[in-house]
Amino acid sequence: MILHILQHDPDEGPGAIADWAAARGHALQTTHVYRGGSLPNVGFDDLLVVMGGPMNIYQDREHPWLKAERSFLERYIKTGGRALGVCLGAQLLADALGGRVTQNPDVEIGWFPVRFTNEARVLFPFLPIAKEIVHWHGDTFELPAGAMRLGTSEACINQAFLYDGRILGLQFHAEMTREFASMLVQQAGSDLQPAPFVQDGQTILGRPDVDFQSAHALLYELLDAVFSR
Repeated sequence: MILHILQHDPDEGPGAIADWAAARGHALQTTHVYRGGSLPNVGFDDLLVVMGGPMNIYQDREHPWLKAERSFLERYIKTGGRALGVCLGAQLLADALGGRVTQNPDVEIGWFPVRFTNEARVLFPFLPIAKEIVHWHGDTFELPAGAMRLGTSEACINQAFLYDGRILGLQFHAEMTREFASMLVQQAGSDLQPAPFVQDGQTILGRPDVDFQSAHALLYELLDAVFSR
């Protein structure tokens, strides 16, 4: 299987998703859409991975490539293709499925619990009741019609969804590595304004390595369950 990565920022790559792919013998191909790269031709047995980014999905004037990407995602989903979206990527997939993307009532940045729904835990018995995972977002998506809500948090009702068993959207950052978190704290530190669901950089980076690794392990189980066939 080939994972076709749609990357929206030079520093926001696939993180631990790349490790999952390597461990299972999958290849990666990356399209840097912000550079105007041609959108990929994704095979039916491959996986489209739509990554995060600092922009809003409708900032077309600042990022003119967004319009073409949204159209591409709508067409791709209609063909029956498989896709994983993370943060901005989850919002783009939800939008392509008809769900609105709006400002979340709260900015959510830091380690906060994701509570997995009963429906999700029946479908994926390995999911815990709740898991602390890193978040870094100010927007949210409406649950698309026909999609299953997989997770929620105190700050954000829609944290994950599954559509038709082949489109997985994750608002949270289970793929985040310590290196990526450090980069965000350094380069996007202005986001860390005191708020009920915003932690400071020292708190975010003060978590032990095992917490990042535990989030990765849960992500790997979820990716195996949805996309390994």
